[in-house]
Order: sequence, then structure tokens, then C-alpha cells
Amino acid sequence: MQEHTKSSTLENAIALQKYGVGQPVRRKEDDTLVRGQGRYTDDFNLPGQAYAVIVRSTHAHGMLRGIGTAAARAMPGVLGVWTGTDLDAAGYGPFTCGLPLKSRDGSPLLQTNRQPLATDKVRFVGDPVAFVVAETLAQARDAAEAVEVDVEPLPAVTDPEDAAKPGAPQLYDHIPNNVALDYHYGDVEKVNAAFAGAPHVTKLDIENTRVAVVSMEPRVGLASYDKKTERYTIQVPTQGVAGNRANLAKNLKVPNEKVRILTANVGGSFGMKNINYPEYMCILYAAKELGRPVKWLDERSTSFLSDSHGRAQKIHAELALDAEGHFLAAKLSGYGNLGAYITGVAPGPLSLNTGKNFSSVYRTPLMAVDIKTVLTNTTLMGAYRGAGRPEANYYMERLIDRAADEMGLNRLTLRKRNFIKPNQMPFPASSGVTYDSGDFQSVFNKALEISDHENFAKRKKESKKAGKLRGIAVGSYLEVTAPPSVELGKIVFDPDGTVQLITGTLDYGQGHATPFAQVLCAQLGVPFESVKLVQGDSDIVHTGNGTGGSRSITASGMAIVQASKLVIEKGKRAAAHMLEASEADIEFADGSFTIAGTDRSIDIMELAKRLHDGKVPEGVPDTLDVDHTSDVVPSAFPNGCHVAEVEIDPDTGVVQIVRYSAVNDFGTVINPMLVAGQLHGGVVQGIGQALMEQIRYDESGQPITGSLMDYALPRAEDVPFMTVGDHPVPATSNPLGTKGCGEAGCAGSLSTVVNAVVDALSDYGIKHIDMPLTPERVWRAIQEAKGAA
Repeated sequence: MQEHTKSSTLENAIALQKYGVGQPVRRKEDDTLVRGQGRYTDDFNLPGQAYAVIVRSTHAHGMLRGIGTAAARAMPGVLGVWTGTDLDAAGYGPFTCGLPLKSRDGSPLLQTNRQPLATDKVRFVGDPVAFVVAETLAQARDAAEAVEVDVEPLPAVTDPEDAAKPGAPQLYDHIPNNVALDYHYGDVEKVNAAFAGAPHVTKLDIENTRVAVVSMEPRVGLASYDKKTERYTIQVPTQGVAGNRANLAKNLKVPNEKVRILTANVGGSFGMKNINYPEYMCILYAAKELGRPVKWLDERSTSFLSDSHGRAQKIHAELALDAEGHFLAAKLSGYGNLGAYITGVAPGPLSLNTGKNFSSVYRTPLMAVDIKTVLTNTTLMGAYRGAGRPEANYYMERLIDRAADEMGLNRLTLRKRNFIKPNQMPFPASSGVTYDSGDFQSVFNKALEISDHENFAKRKKESKKAGKLRGIAVGSYLEVTAPPSVELGKIVFDPDGTVQLITGTLDYGQGHATPFAQVLCAQLGVPFESVKLVQGDSDIVHTGNGTGGSRSITASGMAIVQASKLVIEKGKRAAAHMLEASEADIEFADGSFTIAGTDRSIDIMELAKRLHDGKVPEGVPDTLDVDHTSDVVPSAFPNGCHVAEVEIDPDTGVVQIVRYSAVNDFGTVINPMLVAGQLHGGVVQGIGQALMEQIRYDESGQPITGSLMDYALPRAEDVPFMTVGDHPVPATSNPLGTKGCGEAGCAGSLSTVVNAVVDALSDYGIKHIDMPLTPERVWRAIQEAKGAA
């Protein structure tokens, strides 16, 4: 038998230095994707495939009096036209929200129990009412236009505060005042007492705008049904196949094993593709009825109507301080816009997540949150990058700047005065969570340093000479990542030398294959090139909680570490047999099992191969494969500090971000190159919302922003060069010490950009301006301030 020597062990150690934890390894999939060789759902087709088109309501609110399908059915190539009546007869279950949220009186969240197609009422422009399936997409589109939908219009309401008022149009008879959840957190008496006795109270009304996700890849589905096995299969972009399978099976009222979900490459999601949609139920139904595959592909114009939106809150925020500026208590109250139906997650970001993240990095002894989540005649709401975290941070950071100005305190000093200190960890925050780690003051100081904050006054003078206003903002953030959950960690050694790594999170642009392989290499010493991440098939990924809430590296990382330990345990038993030694004498390091005190060893890959090639005695593992579900992975607390500088042309209102810096604590960083990419992307999305993005409706509920012609997204010219630093404090809640990073850019940039603009406008006495800070809105604020002077 061939044994490995010290030289081969050294080679393994060198490889670990190149591909191990902390190395900026290039993404495994980039060569494939940048060459256009990625395989997205619409790239897949099946023999005999038909095409579906959804018929949608053009009214925001109305009674559905009838649907004429005869003309559409008679058109060439049409295979079927179905309405809600047909799908109701199939006995499908409704779409519901599974979050265990309760109103202040203890009553559960009121469900809208959405069916795939509306039957009695339409509740927003874009509400699906019927669908057509034809031989070709063009034929399906033509037939869809021939479907006659008779709607008796009703008054519509789009603003959540208006919708909650007595006398407002009611979307559902069983949901009074359209309030599905009256969320409350905190000790009201103690909070009110703190405010009553506070030397200073800052108050601010803030609107957090509704935004569209606009992922590069629209939603799409390809459904089929096997009559023999009575099994549904759907290819669809998701954020996790195990959870989506369970939800679809619940809707279809079949066991989980009767549904298979396949997800290939995904062109972005940001939370939007984490839920199931009516279109998927429609094509699954049609595939069964017709006995052939059915594909549906959304288009950009309809995706503005049918994809879940994000943010959309109207908030009254308050901060109580003592005479020196120490925080005493904080309050949030207001409204969150659910849209016309409740999705699987929507109430969470609007209420619970906003509250959990509100206290941020500051010692805030008391906190109260009162948010009504309200149904309106608008597109449904869902998670959007950060899902409550950027919103909460935005409110706190706006309050702090406002309080500092009102009290005549330096904004930086006020923040420093209230930072949680490292020696206070673990820190029980007033939001109900306990932070395990962090050094917020050091992160803050480093951000000031790399941004050259001390020389801002000089730069402001130069801008003034050029006729520009210049402003700066420094803002900290902290995120409470996804709730505690378990995750799949499965490792399979193939005969050809491939090491399959299977976990329940799903890469939809993050680049999981690379950092996950780095973790596995660090744990087992397997060659980096041999690791293949397997995802996107619910037959293989039998459990797991998907990607979302910045949980992937923390959750999958723990699963990989724990599974690797099980591999090593099996490997020691197998190596003892191969090396003819006692199991107690076997040690493992740098990818090799070694007899202690000798140079006799066997490489883990060689061991796996030999186990495949031959038989072993009873009691000796015949493979090194492991199928493991992790322990519960706690939430983590990534945090950081962003610094933004803006210039404003007072004659046009145009805002330009001229400098941007960020220092972050993401705990142990597995791959700094990928982390930088995640941070940059998140910052850009925050800039987009702060300066230009907003979904708007007219009084009748018609969307005004229905395409990229009237919904602005940031371009390269809008994005500043970013100076990035890090100050990692490893998490104590997971074995790798990671904290997550996917949503941090949004969490820090939203408030920092807005505060910088307000700082620049303070030359005119302007103290607040709501997003989006478009040229028109900024210009108008300047003109109004001049007129009032």
C-alpha cells in the first residue's frame, strides 16, 4: 500500500495556504458565467413543451363579475384557458404566511388566504385572474388578449396610513380597517416614563419608499407532471429548494416527496424569489391537465406588477436623551404596506425585523415598537435585501443626526457617547436579542481614518468655490441576521476523485461554490479543485433553510465544519485499518491521517479511493460520506460604519456622491474578494433607493412606475469609488466566527447617503427630506427654503 510522506503533507499545507480561509480565491463559476455558458431556467426546454401567459387585472380594486374565455379558446394553437373557478375545483390550498406573529392583543396574524387566481374580487393592478396555454408563446399571448374580464370597479387605497382609517375601502371582510397585524414590542409604561422625564426628545416622521427588486433574470417556471408516479416537477429560480418544495406541496395538498424543485443558475433575487407565486401553481395545474410540460416566463413590464416589492413604511421615530446626550429610550410607530395579499414573509420585515434591528450598536436601555401592517390595493410586499435591517438602521441614524443638531452636540461625539463597549459583550439589547461580539468604537474610528474625515472642511470650501454644496455623514449599523435554524451538510467522495458538497443554502449570485470549498479544504485538506458544490435539486437537498438574511456562510459553514468532523471520525477508523494501527494512534492534519509519532500516513483522497475500490471488514466504514443536519445556528451580528460625502448643485438639485468609505466587522472573512463584491453591490442598492428608486401609484391604484422608462436604477456613473476597510471581531456563536455580509451594504448606505444630503442642505436650514432624493425633490426643497428665509 502506498503511504504518504512528510513531503506530500507539506504539499497539502501549501495548498491550504492558497485556498484556505481568508484567501481571495477567484470564484469557481466566473469562467462559465462570463462566457455566457450559465444555465438559467429559461435555457431549459422539454419535449412537447407548451407556453403559458397570465391574464391580469387592469383595475386596482373591483368585483369580478365574469371572465369570457370562449374567444380565446377558439384561437389557433390554444390548449386551454383556465380561471380561478377551475383551480378552486382542484382543491388547492391557499398561500399563507407561516411566521408566528401576533398582534398586541395576542391574536394571530390575519391571513389573506390567497388563491392562485382571483375569483370574487381583484385587489391590485396585475392580480392574476386567468391563464392561457398554447403551442407557442405568440399564440398564448394573442389568446390572452382575447380573454374578456368584467370588473365592477371599487374605490382603491394605496397608502397604508389611509387604508387603516375608518371608512377606507376594505380589501377583506374579515380584516377590519385592513390591519392584518397590529405589532407591538416593548414595555410601554417604562418607555413612556423615560420619555416623560427626558431632558430632550427628538421626533421625526420618515417615509421609507417602496422599491422594486428588478433582478436581472425575471421569474420563470417550467412545470411537468408524471402521471405514473403522480409527481410534480418544476424548474424555477429560488433561494432554496427544500423550503419551496414544502410550501408548494402544501399548496398542492400532496406529500413533499410528490414535488421536485430544480433550480439552475439564478440571475439575482434579493429576497423576491424566496416565496412561491400563483404563476407556479397555474403551470403545475396545466401540466397535469394537459399531460405535457408548460413554461411561463415573466417580462420586465409585468414583473413590476407581479414580483414582490420591498421597504414601504411610514414611520414616526422618537429618541429620548439626557442632558449629556446619553440615550434613554427609543420609539418606533407607524405603518407597513403589505400590498394586496400577505406573502410568506412580508409582515416580518415590516414589523419584527425592523424592531429587532432598531437599537443598532448603541446602548438604548428601553425601546418600544408599534407598527400596523396594512393591506392596500398595491403589489404584494416581500423581503428585499436587508428585509427590515436597512430600514431600522435608517431610522436610528436619522434620529441621531437630528438629535445632535437640536442639542448642539457634535454628531460624532453623540455616537461615541452611546456605543456599546467590547467589555459589555455579550450585550442584551433592548430589542430583545443578545449581541455576542463587536468593537463598534474601533470600527467607527477606522472609518473616520480611511475617509480622511478630518480634512472634510477643506474639501467643503473647495466645493463652495465651485458653487456646490457639500455634505458628509458618518453612520454605524448592525444587523441581526436570520433567525436560528439548522442547515444541511452533506459530503460525498466520488470514485473519480470529486468531493460533492451539498448544503441547503442556494447560490443566486453570491458565489457559494468558492468560500464553501475553502471551508471544506481548511477542514479536510481535500484539493480545492476537487470540490463540487451541489445545489438546486430537492431530491438531493432534502432539508435546509435556503439563502436569506445573511445566513449562508454562517449556517452552511457550521454544517460543513460539523460534517467534516464526522468525516474525520470515520476516516480515523478506516485509516487505522489501512495502516494496520490502533484507531487511538491515528491523528489527522492537513488532509492526512498519520500514525502518531511516525511518518506513516495516508492522504484523505487516497483513503476515500481505496474504500471505493475494495471491501473492508465489519466495523470499518466503507465510505467517508456523511449526511448531516447541523445544530441550530444562532443569529449573528455583522456591523460597520460608512462615511459618505456628497456634492449638490443648488441650481439643478443634482446629487453626486463624491467619496465613500466603509469599515466592516464581518467576523472571520472566508474570502475577502467575494465579501468586497457583496459590500459594493449592497451599497449601490442603498444608493439607488436613497437617490432615485420609488414605486408610485396614482389615486386609483394605477402604477405610475411600470417600466425602466420611469423607474430609475443606479448606473456606473452614479457609483463612487469606495474605500473599504475591515476590523473583524470573530463571532462566538459559530465555529468559524463568521457573521455574514450579504445585506450589510444596504444597511449602512441608506442612512449615510441621506444624512450626507441633509448635511449639505443644512446650509439652507433644511432638516429633513424624504427619499428618493431626486434632483426635482432636492431642488424644490432648496427653493422652498429660500422662499421661507
